[in-house]
Amino acid sequence: MNVLIIGNILKDIYLRLDERLNKFETDENGTPWLDLAFDGSTYNFFRRTSIYGGAAVSLEVLNRFGHDAHIAGARLGFVSGEVVPNGQVAAGYRYMLCHGNKISYLVQNTREETVWVNPTMAVDWIFIDRSAGITEELIKELKNFLSMSSHTRVAVYTPRNSTELDKRLLKMADMIFTDDELDFKDDKVATCKISDREITLGEARQTWRIERTDLMTHLTTHSIIAASVFSALLNGKSVHEALLLAKVNAENASLSGTLPLDRLEELAQNQDEDKIDIQMIAAQLMAPGKGILAADESGGSIHKKFESMNIPDDEIHRRDYRNIFFSTPEIERYLNGVILFDETTRQESDDGRNFVDFLTAHGIIPGIKVDKGLTGTLESGEKYTEGLEDLPVRLEKYYQDGLRFAKWRAAFEITYNTPSEEAIIKNAEILAKYAKMCQEANIVPIVEPEVVYDGNYTLEQCADITGKVLDTVFEELGKANVRLEACILKTNMILAGKQYPIQSTAEEVGRATATVLRGHVPPTLAGVVFLSGGQSVEQATANLAEIIKNGPFPWPVTFSFARALQDTALGTWMGNNENADKARAAFKERLIKNTEVL
Repeated sequence: MNVLIIGNILKDIYLRLDERLNKFETDENGTPWLDLAFDGSTYNFFRRTSIYGGAAVSLEVLNRFGHDAHIAGARLGFVSGEVVPNGQVAAGYRYMLCHGNKISYLVQNTREETVWVNPTMAVDWIFIDRSAGITEELIKELKNFLSMSSHTRVAVYTPRNSTELDKRLLKMADMIFTDDELDFKDDKVATCKISDREITLGEARQTWRIERTDLMTHLTTHSIIAASVFSALLNGKSVHEALLLAKVNAENASLSGTLPLDRLEELAQNQDEDKIDIQMIAAQLMAPGKGILAADESGGSIHKKFESMNIPDDEIHRRDYRNIFFSTPEIERYLNGVILFDETTRQESDDGRNFVDFLTAHGIIPGIKVDKGLTGTLESGEKYTEGLEDLPVRLEKYYQDGLRFAKWRAAFEITYNTPSEEAIIKNAEILAKYAKMCQEANIVPIVEPEVVYDGNYTLEQCADITGKVLDTVFEELGKANVRLEACILKTNMILAGKQYPIQSTAEEVGRATATVLRGHVPPTLAGVVFLSGGQSVEQATANLAEIIKNGPFPWPVTFSFARALQDTALGTWMGNNENADKARAAFKERLIKNTEVL
């Protein structure tokens, strides 16, 4: 592909300050400021690195991907693997002061106007770099050229704080790169958003991070990402492959240059091959004869538990409480997995290992609750679950920490006018987006659409609403291309509400639950796990036993209880670690009774 880059050449001067010298002054607010000259002394730079930045970064990446790329009006080329000038190059200067792990910019306030030179060769694409200083004259000349070269397409990188002139360019674009949300909307134009931690293009997402080992600026890394995505797509790569190559390029580039294409592809392939098989993990979570412990109560939920028993709600007591369950002898005989709360992933067992490593060492798969609770409100007053905004970044960290599955809960209350169709659709859409993000991060999603037990409704109403919710959830999972064979459903049992005067028998629950599941859950799903949802300890076990009797089912079935496994142990412990062994015994008894009915 012939690509004409429109942008400015920058000369990036990296000045690494001597860390051994403390030249900081502290102002009245306690903020440290670097003192370069106020005391009249000289601050020596013990390393000075100069590189071509701005449009030169895009030039390098495009050429490394095999494209014939040139910068309009600049005598700068790509020769033998590096950017070199073909004579004197007009460049703006940008200084980077580097001290330890910190970097400060000295840059001009406004971008220089960008030069336009009519190309003398055919141009397939015009790539307007983020460094370009856009003027009325440039837009006029660009429009004039495009009118005479109808086959030429345009990609625009619009930075933060776009001007009205930048926005006018977007109307010419066939592809857009941006650092920020755009007012401009055109469904026909592919838009790639680049933040300091995430790359998104359509439904595809890729998280990335740099350790700043050589203090490369985010300006340069964003340019590397945009040019890499653009180049890879021109090479016929899929969106997933393009974003992965961009991630690898940004994370492995240095001030001496970006990576050659063959090396990039090798590293990207290794990253894909290193990923675990999430379908296998889902199967392990549903291995017969065992269940999943839900130890993921949020801060508010565990506070209520502790408050009812006068147990101090502090980090120490929360750790001690979870430690009772995890340190119970032989729990690996009864549990395939444990769902953790975020705080718990950073706490340690009695032997000094964090709980994630501790569970993994015992053959139990650790998972994580990732929703942020029912914090969104619809016009009807109903709640929906939030937490998608930073989820890809959190999932990447959780994966690196050793967590291999996640859970997201949506709740539906049955009243005379709820749940509304709006609430069902909204929560189902969110569950599907969450599940897709999990699978992209190589984490098995557990989707939990719960019809809340605490209500006044009949078994038949529960069956009807649960069926509607499940139909909508699986419809949205299909739209999002979620792999059902690597996805688990956590659902309520079918029973009359807690306030209904005639409570359902275990036999009724077993038959009704089996009927609803067979009618509304696709056979390709990895498995179904049941929540206890406020049932008593004995009630949950008895109902589970009757559901199993109404099998077999097309998918494995087991429990994922919280209170129904924990309540007896909590009442035994009461916040006193002298009772810990008795609490472990009570917990183990509940595990045995529930696994016996599977």
